[in-house]
Amino acid sequence: MHGLEDYRRIVGDKVIGEIARKARALYGKHIVHINSTYQGGGVAEILNNLVPLMNDIGIDTGWRTLHGFPDFFEITKKFHNALQGESIHFTEQKKRLYYQANGDFATYTHIDHDCVIIHDPQPLPLIKFYKKRQPWIWRCHVDLSNPNEKLWEFLSSFMLRYDVVIVSNKNYLKKDLPVDQVIIYPAIDPLSSKNMDIPEGDIAKYLKKYGISTDKPLITQISRFDKWKDPGGVIKVFKLVKEKIDCRLVLCGNLATDDPEGIRMYARTEKEAQKLIENGDVVLVTDPAASNFIFINALQRKSSVIVQKSSKEGFGLVVTEALWKGTPVVASNIGGIPLQIKDGENGFLLDFEDTQGFADKIITVLKEPALAVEMGRKGHEHVKSKFLITRLLIDYLDLLADLAR
Repeated sequence: MHGLEDYRRIVGDKVIGEIARKARALYGKHIVHINSTYQGGGVAEILNNLVPLMNDIGIDTGWRTLHGFPDFFEITKKFHNALQGESIHFTEQKKRLYYQANGDFATYTHIDHDCVIIHDPQPLPLIKFYKKRQPWIWRCHVDLSNPNEKLWEFLSSFMLRYDVVIVSNKNYLKKDLPVDQVIIYPAIDPLSSKNMDIPEGDIAKYLKKYGISTDKPLITQISRFDKWKDPGGVIKVFKLVKEKIDCRLVLCGNLATDDPEGIRMYARTEKEAQKLIENGDVVLVTDPAASNFIFINALQRKSSVIVQKSSKEGFGLVVTEALWKGTPVVASNIGGIPLQIKDGENGFLLDFEDTQGFADKIITVLKEPALAVEMGRKGHEHVKSKFLITRLLIDYLDLLADLAR
């Protein structure tokens, strides 16, 4: 685990001093984060990095994960999709199972902390099962720009009990929700095994271990196997690129424990790319070892282009990770991605459905090495200024101090 002083060489003494100063207002406080999984996806990664750092600066901080059964996660995945605008068959049974799982969890999870931070929809109703003696924060990591109305009406009844709702984008603020709302960007940890500098020898070793040859330029998308990430669409883009440049596509993702839809999407993707996989043009990586963050690090660094062809994206930390490593990104102009990419400067933004446009921009990056290097430099600097874990920590300290007053 890293301590605050380990970040000095990256962010400088001014930022380190600011964090230490802000932490004083919270000495003696006890905070708890609650989400639905300890691995897989950006929320778990953020908490893996943020919680130890909060403890290091003197704030007692815990982390609990909601225990759910398969039916519960099937339901909450449908909720996740509906919050991002998809239709849902919303029944009383779904409501009951959702509510029951949270009630069961509350019976053996005692909360006597000074502040409770709930992440995403899965544990949202927990607040109903406790006598509220402290501030509760709901941190939403998904795209709330156009939620399903029926589901929103149901879930917002729980949100009304919260003191603050945190979102990642001004477009997710809800005028009809009479609760204080703030914008806090997610962040990456530059010292984690997923983002730290690694030597070329280690990059080659890890790629070889996972069967990825580097004899051709690598085009890579790293994400859950999720319909919102459109892996099938990425394959179509790749086919167009390959007509012009000999290259290889890597689709790398994990199957998170709270996402039962992922297995089905992986199978569909494998079927769509079967011939390309057989001849080595497409590589799918998704076994449990794919959570090896050094491998992800190596893949992002060695790739010529990172693609993120999402139709919905709460923020998109895989974009942040690639930019930090100086790898050019071609991505959808959706959700939190435009907060990170300025089109034509540190990457390219396109309409999600513009398959030919994605292909053309990837080809441009592959054919113009100087442009790729310059985009990579600007991307790294942008992440350093806005999207590192130290910035996220400062934002949380400010919010918690306000609630403690």
